[in-house]
Amino acid sequence: MQVILMEKVVNLGGLGDVVKVKDGYARNFLLPQGKARRVTPENLALFEAKRADLEKVQAEQLTAAQEKAAKLQGLMLQITRKSGVDGRLFGSVTTADIAEALKTQGFEVEKTDIRLPDGPLKQIGDNQIDVALHTDVVATITVSVLGEH
Repeated sequence: MQVILMEKVVNLGGLGDVVKVKDGYARNFLLPQGKARRVTPENLALFEAKRADLEKVQAEQLTAAQEKAAKLQGLMLQITRKSGVDGRLFGSVTTADIAEALKTQGFEVEKTDIRLPDGPLKQIGDNQIDVALHTDVVATITVSVLGEH
């Protein structure tokens, strides 16, 4: 299915790009979330009419994300969990736990924006975590997992 992108989508394209995607991806993700529209003459004309507004909104989102990233960059979070003698946690620290800890610090971050490439944290220690605030803006924070016996 051919779609026109209404905003930048990671690994797909930027605002206004006409791309070919699988039908299910378009039907289940891009179209319902308003990230794309089907390529029709009417939708192309509508996009061209709204292009300036869409670019302005995208620029505002980018600057807001950059300001938030400047505040978040280098932040140190401490999360305490029960642990064994060997430093392994009983359970784990997930993206939801990190998002909740950030919320108590005054930062509203969606748990889907937190990147844990190796999965949930299961060891005591400091971990560098990326927070993707925008497709182009990534802040790095340190999560220090402390153990209590």
